[in-house]
Formats: sequence, C-alpha cells, structure tokens
Amino acid sequence: MISWLLAAGLMATAPIPHLASPITQDTTKGKVVYVKWCAGCHGDGGAGDGPAAATMLPRPRNFTGAVYKIRSTASGQLPTDADLIRAIDEGLPGTAMPAWKTRLSDGGRRDVMAYLKTFSAFFADTSQHVTPLKFGSAPGGGAGADALRIGRQFYDSIGCRKCHGDQGGGNGPSAPTLKDDADFPIFAADLHENWRFRGGGRAEDIYRRLRTGLDGTPMPSFSDLIDQEWLSDEQLWRVAQYVRSLSPASPPEVRDVIHAPQLRGALPLAPDDSAWTRVARYWFPLVGQVIHKPRWFDPAVSGVWVQAAHNGMTLALRISWDDRSQSPDSAWLPFVRRVLSTVASDDSVKPAPQLWPDQLVVQFPVTIPEGMERPYFLMGAATQPVYQWRWTSVPPRRAVAGLALGVERFDTLPAAAAPAAQAVYEQGEWRLVLSRALATADTANQLQFRTGRAIPVAFFAQDGSNGESGSRMAVSSWYFLALDQPTPPRVYISPVVAMALTLGLGLMVVWRAQRPRGRGRGRDPGGA
Repeated sequence: MISWLLAAGLMATAPIPHLASPITQDTTKGKVVYVKWCAGCHGDGGAGDGPAAATMLPRPRNFTGAVYKIRSTASGQLPTDADLIRAIDEGLPGTAMPAWKTRLSDGGRRDVMAYLKTFSAFFADTSQHVTPLKFGSAPGGGAGADALRIGRQFYDSIGCRKCHGDQGGGNGPSAPTLKDDADFPIFAADLHENWRFRGGGRAEDIYRRLRTGLDGTPMPSFSDLIDQEWLSDEQLWRVAQYVRSLSPASPPEVRDVIHAPQLRGALPLAPDDSAWTRVARYWFPLVGQVIHKPRWFDPAVSGVWVQAAHNGMTLALRISWDDRSQSPDSAWLPFVRRVLSTVASDDSVKPAPQLWPDQLVVQFPVTIPEGMERPYFLMGAATQPVYQWRWTSVPPRRAVAGLALGVERFDTLPAAAAPAAQAVYEQGEWRLVLSRALATADTANQLQFRTGRAIPVAFFAQDGSNGESGSRMAVSSWYFLALDQPTPPRVYISPVVAMALTLGLGLMVVWRAQRPRGRGRGRDPGGA
C-alpha cells in the first residue's frame, strides 16, 4: 500500500524522535542554504516551481501549503521537525531529491529546515499541536505463511489492489487515472522495489504509511478503519508485512559483470523455462536520457534484471523488468496525454500522444575491445557505431539487429541477422529472451562473441504508456558480459595427483627412517 511516486517527504527508517527544542535554528542562515541548494527545484518562494521543476515527476514539494506526504503525524496534520530533518538528511529515493546529510553541516540542515517552515503560516499557528502517532510493535511471525495469507486478504479487502495491482506491480485498474491534488499525473508504487519507497522499505515503515496516509494523493490513512474496528492494528501490520514480502530480502547489488555459465545441451529459450531459476540474476539501474534533445527526466522503467547462459555455440540473454502496462494500451492514452502536457519538453513542437509500444535495446560494441576503450555509451557515434538488438512489444514481438550511429540513426541488418526473441507479459512484468549464435559470417557488422573475454554491454528501455519514444527513454551505462569457460578436468585432477605423490613420498621417507637396522658382518664390539 505504499506509493513511492506519491511521496514528497521522507519518514525515518527507525522510530522518529523529537528534535530537542534548545537547538539553535537560524532562518537567515537557512535562507542562504536554501537559495544556493534548494530554490532551483522548490522555487524562490517555496511553491515547488523552480526552474527545474517542470521537468520533474513527481514535482518538488510545495512548501506554501504545508501538505506533506511522509510524516509521523495523523493525516491532515503538520509534520514534526524530525520528519523534515529526516527528509533533508536521507533524500527521496526515485526522485531528483538527494540526501544532504553528507553535503551540508548539521547546523546548515537545521537552519534550512527552519527556513522552509517560514513559507507557510501554518507552522506559526500556535493552535497547531504537532504530535506523532503512537505506533505499536510488529506482531511476530510476519514472514510466516499464515501472516502473509492474512496480509494478502486485507490487501484485497481494503482496496490496495485497485491502484497497486493484484501482484503489487502498480498496475491496478485505477492506475492510469491517478493524479495528485495539484492535478499532476502520478504512478502507484511498484511494490516489488521497496528500496525506492520514500518512507522507508521495512515493514515498520510501510505500516506507518498505512497509518498516516499520503496527504495530497489518493492514498488514504487507514487509521480510521482501526478506530471503527473494521480491522485491527495487527491486521494492518499483516498488510504491511505482506507488502514487504513482495520485494527482495535486500536491495539488489549492482555488479559490473554478468557471468554467463556454459550449459550442456540446449539453452533455455523460453522466458519461463525452469532452467533460468538456476542462473544468477543481475540488476542494472536505468536513468532518464538527459543528454540528447529531446531529453527525458522521468522514465518509468527503473532497472532491468539480466541473466545469461551459453552452450559454446549460442548465447541466450533473459531480461525482465517491471512495466505497469502492456503497451500499446489505449487505456493509458489519457495518462500519456497528461504526462506529455505536464512535463516540459525541449522539442521544438510538443509531441502528440500516441499509442507507443514498449521497447528494450541491448547494446554491444561491434568488436570486442582489447583494452578498456568503449564506444560512446549513448548509442555510439557516426565514426564508431555500436551493435544493437532492438525488441518491440508490437506483435509479433520480434527483435532486429543493426548498427546505431548515434541516437537518430539506426541501420537495420538483414532479417537473418536478427536474434531470436520470445517474450511474456504477466502481472506488470515483461520477461524476454534474446538468443543468437556466438559466431556469424558477417564479422564486419555483427559482434563475434568469445568466451573468456569481457564484452561491454548496455541496456535501454521505453515504456510507451509513459509517453516514451525516440530519445525519450531510460538508459544504463556500460557493463560487461563474460561468457564463462568450463573448468578443464586437469584443474581438478592435477592437485589431487600432486597431493597423492607428496603423501606417497612422505610415507616412504617415514618408513625408511623407522625400519630396524640389520647386523653388520664385523666383529662384535662387545667381544674379547
């Protein structure tokens, strides 16, 4: 039930204490910090209308209305100072708001917190009693089957699935219609990525969001259901624990190298082949393409999971990513229209909303570099093209291969050069397998994959239902693909043989040292 794209403040990831009142807060010094670091997004007057704001979804916080989404207080109340400080300290994952704890001094952060409160008269109203809610402790057994079953039951009954979807992918039936109180389009949270929850990703944090609600958005507080005894506090905890269970146990670690094991026999070419469960997954974050015009600051795809395997003859790549819609989807066309009309564009003419498809691009150099030199990551250049596989969700969901010579030029290779593609869309997730022979006859235009080499690879994604097409896309940097070689038997046999010989020689030395000596033929030294 947490909604990371409906949030604009940050709740602590631990119980939030009150800031001690004697701490000095200087609004004059706070203004200096605010003008230097905050006004570009939040505006000189704190209305969330700085020069950069028009490119952002969600929009920067409008401090003048004193409506804060992430708080420790009841719905409709002001946040505590600790709520505000925590937002400044830790930033807002998934937005342009960074963490300032290591960038500003303790005093600077307290001063800017005091200054931003001057934008609203509500903070000066002495009749406002800012009191955090009392949050109970989590009931035991939260990861158990019974607890998750109860959590799922109430996830459905209190209406979470209407926005967040049946499996928590942010793709519920209401998702295309969502907007905040300022009429800006917003996404329901993808509950599979708790590391992007702005109030914290633990069950405790999710529970607090359920209790406080997200003011200014369609996400309500459920405290009233507890007051009305429609559900118990423990049952709301179970919802939070269920939501937490939808994400990995820990945030994914970004690693530089995708290791593709060598498998015997046929490769798994279907996205849901059970063999993929035995192949390691790698997470790669994506960000908006903000270099080439028209730029795109608000991509919907936050990252891709990648798996790879080969059998000495063929390479198979499995890429999966969360996507709230199976584009092109006419149900999302009004949402596309709102996004494109809301987000500032540096197009000479604003793009007209269309039913764009979802797209995924895998990029390699044309040849494996000998050193660390790589082509320009943003789809190469005219003097140094890159080799790409481009897949689209338009039926029959095929992929093409070609050479990109920059963002605006792609030369498609003959159909016979295209990688094979199989794709499945289910419950807000695309699963795609692309495969191709390691070696081809066209060595001039197609990368020749080789085992034991670090092969640069990059990824691009577009969500058609978020208005993404052309250069409006999510991009990664270069990473590496390594086609592992099977370990030769001698690597295992040689140490064993060496150990056996060493042991044998050692036993022979001991035996010779311990055997009894024979009598000599000379005269007995004890004789006369």
